[in-house]
Amino acid sequence: MKIQQADLFQNKDERSLLTQLLDDSRLYKEGKNFNELLDFIKKLGNFAPFNAFLLHIQKPGLRFAASKYDWGTKFNRSVQEGARPLLILWPFAPVALVYDVDDTDGDELPADVAEAFRATGEMTEKHIYGFISKLKKLGIDTKLIEYGDGHAGHIQRPEHDIHINKQSKEAKEKPDYQIRLNKCHNPNVQFATLAHELAHLYLGHLGADKFLKIPDRKTKEHKARELEAESVCYIVCHRNNVQPNSEAYLTGFVNDGLQTEDMDLYALLKAAGQIETILDLVEHTKF
Repeated sequence: MKIQQADLFQNKDERSLLTQLLDDSRLYKEGKNFNELLDFIKKLGNFAPFNAFLLHIQKPGLRFAASKYDWGTKFNRSVQEGARPLLILWPFAPVALVYDVDDTDGDELPADVAEAFRATGEMTEKHIYGFISKLKKLGIDTKLIEYGDGHAGHIQRPEHDIHINKQSKEAKEKPDYQIRLNKCHNPNVQFATLAHELAHLYLGHLGADKFLKIPDRKTKEHKARELEAESVCYIVCHRNNVQPNSEAYLTGFVNDGLQTEDMDLYALLKAAGQIETILDLVEHTKF
């Protein structure tokens, strides 16, 4: 049974606190460290992206972690007496406790233990049409169009739609977005494109949308927007067994001596979590 990922950060105080945590830590400011963080988050698929980030701050060498409940019920392992817990944020509670695999005893873990919670393998046409159906309910119209191989797809807000910014959180009228994917590409490429275009939307690159709880960040420069969207794509794809072409793209920024002070890591991790939630992708830790 899938657990839908909750929005853990719903007020300005929490947003301010987490932003201060990022700023004060001075971590992940250089491209190399930023890539290492993305690699860590993609491997810890049983936690929401932001919680994976919090675990990386606390224990960078962590191989795998789970709640005491999951260790017992899913892996037949028990937490060692005196084990030091790791903290994550949790809906309706300040924090929850999880434990490193090295602090547990019991049955041997399967070699692919980090894969145990993932809900999808390689993408199929059926997956893609399922995502299209889910997005339609949110006011995001997605169609497969026959483009040339050089065009993967795009997202846009139709010109006639001028009311989205005025919608309140209580508005029942859905927004109107259009995503177009290349029908000629295989489902894995289509999924990577979908993740990238949804990242633009949930990162606020198209502007604010109160219905979908998206901030206005459309003033970001084009290069920064593309880097942010591809970083989110990298996280979402790898956590769902899809290999995007992100590595070469992101490595190029690192080789250019990228400094990530201007990147909003909070926004990236939250967008990745929102995309996983709306596409119903990942089963998360249970307590």
